[in-house]
Amino acid sequence: MSRPELYITIVVGPNCDMEAFAIRSTLEYFGARVTVHWIGRPNDLVDVLSGKELDQRCDYLILAFHGDEGRLCMPELGEDVYEPDEPRGEFFTYLDVKRHSNLKSIKVIATGCTLGEEKLAKAFLECGCHSYIAPTDYINGNSALMFVIRLMYEMINNKKHQQEAFEIAKSIDGETSVYQLFE
Repeated sequence: MSRPELYITIVVGPNCDMEAFAIRSTLEYFGARVTVHWIGRPNDLVDVLSGKELDQRCDYLILAFHGDEGRLCMPELGEDVYEPDEPRGEFFTYLDVKRHSNLKSIKVIATGCTLGEEKLAKAFLECGCHSYIAPTDYINGNSALMFVIRLMYEMINNKKHQQEAFEIAKSIDGETSVYQLFE
């Protein structure tokens, strides 16, 4: 097997499995090595964001989650099911990101609505990630999928730098224009 074009980790939130399957299949076809983490509880996400369960080699971390008002939608568990110190509730906020993340030099892409909210983006950057890309408004799921695929296509197949690939992917249509790149 030849060396992969990129090493990509996809973290899949509740009800985002079809998006994750489409992204994974396409990126593997493009020549990327893709690892998937399925989130069943908040500590699963904490383990990835903290680096405990993140692959040693990771160029891009794709957060395939629904979002609402700058928060990642999480599975809500019964109070007796949560582990000690596990984030509780239906959302993972910028404060949770600050508390639990250690993403040295990793490029993060979030697909969910409003996950480009400035507080969340700054939290990821403060936790060491190289860049953070996400939609600043509510976005159609098909458009979010197309944005990620076009971004990766331009970088892998056309050897574009992230900034140039971002501009191309953002220009697909009015929906994809809500994506923002934070560095």
